[in-house]
Amino acid sequence: MVEVQEKTDAFVSEFRRCEKNATQAGHDWLFAIRGKAFARFAELGFPTTRDEEWQNTNVASLAKTAFEPAGRPPNRVTAEQVKPFTFGAADVGRLVFVDGRHAPELSSLDGLPNEITVASLASVIRSGHATVEQHLSKHAGFEDQAFTALNTALMEDGAFVHVPKGIVVEQLIHIIHISTAAKTPSVTHPRNLIVADASSQVVIAETYAGLDDGVYLTNTVTEIVAHDNAVVDHCKVVREGERSYHMSTLQIHQYRDTTTTSHAFMMGGSLTRNDVNAVLDGEGGTCTLNGLSMLDGTQHVDNHLRVDHAKPHCDSREFFKNVLDGASRGVFSGRIVVHKDAQKTDAKQSNMSLLLSDKSQADSKPQLEIFADDVKCTHGATIGQIDKDAVFYLRSRGLDEQAAHGMLVYAFARESIAHARPESLRAHLEDLAFSRLPETRLPREDIS
Repeated sequence: MVEVQEKTDAFVSEFRRCEKNATQAGHDWLFAIRGKAFARFAELGFPTTRDEEWQNTNVASLAKTAFEPAGRPPNRVTAEQVKPFTFGAADVGRLVFVDGRHAPELSSLDGLPNEITVASLASVIRSGHATVEQHLSKHAGFEDQAFTALNTALMEDGAFVHVPKGIVVEQLIHIIHISTAAKTPSVTHPRNLIVADASSQVVIAETYAGLDDGVYLTNTVTEIVAHDNAVVDHCKVVREGERSYHMSTLQIHQYRDTTTTSHAFMMGGSLTRNDVNAVLDGEGGTCTLNGLSMLDGTQHVDNHLRVDHAKPHCDSREFFKNVLDGASRGVFSGRIVVHKDAQKTDAKQSNMSLLLSDKSQADSKPQLEIFADDVKCTHGATIGQIDKDAVFYLRSRGLDEQAAHGMLVYAFARESIAHARPESLRAHLEDLAFSRLPETRLPREDIS
């Protein structure tokens, strides 16, 4: 067992600075949250493989790295550099952050309804928006989560989206976090808060991307709150740099008769941990969690899911897939907890991994914890390689072996992408999936 020598001096210095700024701004509530979170991080330290929830993901290399706060001084990013990460005309509402800080010159909010708030979290904290104080850090707990605790202690900026009661936002709101790795390892702690009031609807996308191959850590937390009858459609795309670390927590809290959908697409980064937690805290709620990781080289992605059925008559669905090439590794841990009073729960969980190399590895741990007796719950996992009979069939129809493999891999991946919306986002993801295929001579249009 490798002992982890934690490099926390820079985190301590950054916490003191954030603490001082919160005090000077008169935000006592934020000052208290930061203090509790940092104290808890100091107690927990970075997780090791001795921790059950981290036994398949080793962050020793991260913990040994001395990260400095990114963007000091800030690096300049042009609109042309951001363009490859956008979804074209669908990005009506675009909020861009560079190295953890809002970049107004790259953002565009024209065309969004006047009733909603889409802004930098730092700006609404300064202005004293009541919804922020009501919900920030009230849902993403940090008692047992070191990276969430660290984010809560050091958060400075991110996206804030508030959709008032009854408002339907048809336009996509796209939150883009760009990292420009410095000569020395750097870190950002983006914090996003999305609140959909009763009977509202909103479509949100988050993109995390790196502009070069330097070493950096993105440690992000997003909280989504869906009030009665709200509909929230969420998507996250990870396209970090080749040597980056991406630690992420998505916390969803749903009330009565709500519908939330969250897609996670992992296409970049060296080491990624994606924690997704959903609490169905009102009758009649529906939650769908869908994910796809396409990895090669030595990439490592750990998707860690937990859905809490706290109230009766709720449905949840989890569908996560891995496409693993080279010496990559995909880890999946999914837990569905049905609490005592959550009768009439209907929950399904599925994890499928496609191994394209003898050196690739998949770990799957689907779990059910059921404390109610009138429920329908299923879970399953499959790990396999490309079907040789299917390859033979395609070759008999005139395709060479490479093209046949590419078509089958694309079909496996595209099933996860098909449910993303709007269409422009789906097309963007399909192009990304195609670019991640093993080399094939088959034209793009022939396997669409």
